[in-house]
Amino acid sequence: MGPLGPSRVGCTRTRHRATDNGASDMNDTDTTEATGPMRGVKVVELGVWVAGPAAGGILADWGADVVKIEPPSGDPCRLFQQMLGGDMPTNPIFEMDNRSKRGIAVDLGSEGGLAIAMDLLADADVFITNLRVGALQRLGLDHPSIAERFPRLVYCLISGYGSEGPDVDRAAYDIAAFWARSGIAGLLTAPGGDPPFQRGGMGDHSTGLSATAAVSAALFDRERTGRGQLVETSLMRQGAYTISFDLNLLLMWGATLEVGERTSMGNPAMNNYTAGCGRRFWIVGLEGERHWPPLARAVGHPEWLDDQRFARPRERASNASDLIGMLDAIFSTRTLDEWAEVFSEEPDFFWAPVNSPEELLADPAFHGSGALVDVPDEVSSTTMVASPVDFRGTPWAARSTAPAIGQHTREVLAELGRSDGEIDALLASGAVVESG
Repeated sequence: MGPLGPSRVGCTRTRHRATDNGASDMNDTDTTEATGPMRGVKVVELGVWVAGPAAGGILADWGADVVKIEPPSGDPCRLFQQMLGGDMPTNPIFEMDNRSKRGIAVDLGSEGGLAIAMDLLADADVFITNLRVGALQRLGLDHPSIAERFPRLVYCLISGYGSEGPDVDRAAYDIAAFWARSGIAGLLTAPGGDPPFQRGGMGDHSTGLSATAAVSAALFDRERTGRGQLVETSLMRQGAYTISFDLNLLLMWGATLEVGERTSMGNPAMNNYTAGCGRRFWIVGLEGERHWPPLARAVGHPEWLDDQRFARPRERASNASDLIGMLDAIFSTRTLDEWAEVFSEEPDFFWAPVNSPEELLADPAFHGSGALVDVPDEVSSTTMVASPVDFRGTPWAARSTAPAIGQHTREVLAELGRSDGEIDALLASGAVVESG
């Protein structure tokens, strides 16, 4: 199916943005048409845990028909439901990256199962996988094998350390390749301190977003050339790009930057402080000459602009500890809400609260950014975090919650031309599994 062909998704409800009063404007008319710029694009995903499914999940959000191939035991990411929630009825982590997909459970080690995968790829526009290269080669699903059979296919490979070098087949979660080995954790570690822990999926999700961009570019190129291609990214490569500010400084100047210490920041206008209510906030005065005067005025000390200790960036850096201590004392005298009113009077005063997750969910800017999406479920809808891009001309809408293991096995096999008898035989042999 080409990029302009019809979508093959089941009946869903189209979600619209919330109305001005906050109520959900849900169109109850069933439709078989996906929305979004990737409608009509067929994607086959052979992914586990997060990075590969994240890429497939973004494309599904954007309207692609994503068929997720899982082993009969399921994507191990499903284990998060037991790891974190015990007997909780939902699986928020798995749902985040697997909504709006169709799921088929296949034993790729069986002859019948592998044939199904090949049939899916024969009709696909995109193949996304984050299995290790060695496993793909053993299955005959590596890029050289697939490209020869399906030259129009865009093949997206996501790995830990790239497809060349000594660690091409080394196992890697994002905390290893993206966080630790790429240098991010080291750069965030104070001298003599313990490396910080990353939040779950940070590297996976950013890598998945890069993979989605690569797939989009490759599909655009295919429109001009008629040929698919291999696109790839890795957790380590994404980590290096994340800290490219530091790495390019090292490459070009041979210099490194130390981790900032709050009490001695050379630019006190680029620092975090605590209000009297205990809430933290960050002042983002990156341009010393531009952003220092609004800060001095906001804290009630316009005379600091002529004070020789603070008048120029060099002097403020030399006296940073004293100035930060003075600002700490001043900021402790009012709540953050009170300071917000003061800050609003200075157009060139840039700042942001340091939000907890709960505070973020209550932040009007968060809702105004479109960061939440209502996903149709069996009863009504479930609110989840949206993927981070909107399209005004071709708006997307989530179509369903994540599939159960093998939920669409029979449906997808029928689309591939398998008869009911053939499907029953495949189920009996264990080559495929269906839910229920």
